[in-house]
Amino acid sequence: MTLTRRRFLSISAAALAAPSAAVAGQSARWNGVALGAPATMILAGVTSLEARPVFAALEAELRRLERIFSLYRDDSALVRLNTDGRLDAPPPELLEVLALAGAIHDATGGAFDPSVQPLWQARAAGREETAAQSHVGWQSVRFDAGTVRFDRPGMALTLNGIAQGYVSDRIAGLLAARGFGDVLVDIGEVVARGRRADGAAWRAGIADPDRRVVERVTLRDRALATSAPMGTVMPGGRGHIIDPSGRAPRHALVSVSARRASVADGLSTALCLLDAGAARRAVARFAGARIEVFT
Repeated sequence: MTLTRRRFLSISAAALAAPSAAVAGQSARWNGVALGAPATMILAGVTSLEARPVFAALEAELRRLERIFSLYRDDSALVRLNTDGRLDAPPPELLEVLALAGAIHDATGGAFDPSVQPLWQARAAGREETAAQSHVGWQSVRFDAGTVRFDRPGMALTLNGIAQGYVSDRIAGLLAARGFGDVLVDIGEVVARGRRADGAAWRAGIADPDRRVVERVTLRDRALATSAPMGTVMPGGRGHIIDPSGRAPRHALVSVSARRASVADGLSTALCLLDAGAARRAVARFAGARIEVFT
């Protein structure tokens, strides 16, 4: 079965989530759907009953964020932008993600480019991509507090290479604000804070698209994101991570850890397209970020 990117990343994080039922201390676990794919949250040192209102509040926040970032809801801010080429009074969360996307675009020499959505759509439909290439270009995306707009017709954005990480950060931040210091959030990308209920550190197994664990890492107050171009196979046997210039990815599997999941998410996506030197320079632009797997 072909894996979606989100499912691939959940499998990559499975070593984090699995121990929760066996630890000596108490943990509360939530399993659900976020941004259209399976998601998990674990709160250490809390009973399921105590966690119930917290999880209800987080579910409401996830629904709100989906109305901003989803590509599959007709009423989302992102879909309205892509349909109209302009979005007035954009949500502040969208502006935050666009600003970070611009920073990662600059750090990676343009490899990270959310404006590749027309290329992605052409590839998903099995169409020739040359025409779609003319609609790609981050330099033609304009945004400020009042408006997000495209300078050219036919453009569209995908934030799938950064939004999952941003949503993971938001949920982890809300938990911290409520006083929860020992948590795991897995919404496509993983945020680990504090420790497990048994006092041990959270651990992650990084897996390739064939589900083989290639590396294990310990996480404490860090985030982890893993990308693999062939994590989702598209028509013609090509992968889902697209170079804005149309070139093939250089790497099969990249995993990055950082202080924020949004940074790890964007970097892991872009590094699939970069040589080793450019990858190291890009990661060095973000304090605390490091490459965990680069193959």
